[in-house]
Amino acid sequence: MNPAWVIHTGRLVLSPVAGGDLPDLRAIKADPGVFAVMLGGVRGYAQAADDLARDIIAWGRYGFGWWAIRETASRETASGRFAGVAGLEHRPDGRGVALRFALWPEAQGRGLAREAAFAVLRFGHDNAHLPRIIAVARSSNFGSRTILGAIGMREAGRFEQRGYDMILYESVSPPGSAISGCAWR
Repeated sequence: MNPAWVIHTGRLVLSPVAGGDLPDLRAIKADPGVFAVMLGGVRGYAQAADDLARDIIAWGRYGFGWWAIRETASRETASGRFAGVAGLEHRPDGRGVALRFALWPEAQGRGLAREAAFAVLRFGHDNAHLPRIIAVARSSNFGSRTILGAIGMREAGRFEQRGYDMILYESVSPPGSAISGCAWR
């Protein structure tokens, strides 16, 4: 793993997903309370393992992918409790590279999702040099919509997916800029 891919925030360490994360990934992806609203929905045991294999390949191919989010008291270690996942991936519908995140309920409501999503968005623009990053949320998912707005993403359209009204958000870097057009807070 490239150490430059590990992200440290005030309360979190985000590490590219690896084989040792499989038990945590299987658990969170199998939980309908967490993963039912994600693209692709709840994942079974084998699907989570297949996802992990694709995620590891994506890191080598694109220099971005999914991170395991761990709470930690120290910036030097990621030995804290697994809180969830966040990542950047190419959407299968061709809309672009999307920011995605999912946290366990006990990790919600404390600003951790915002902290992780902001860190991933910034990594995408500043390290992976992605000029445009999107995110998609159901119009009824006020929690995710609030987070996306708080990290500087702007509404850029709407569409219907499997009977749900979806809102497309985007963050665009100005041409030639090392720092994106996001409102870094």
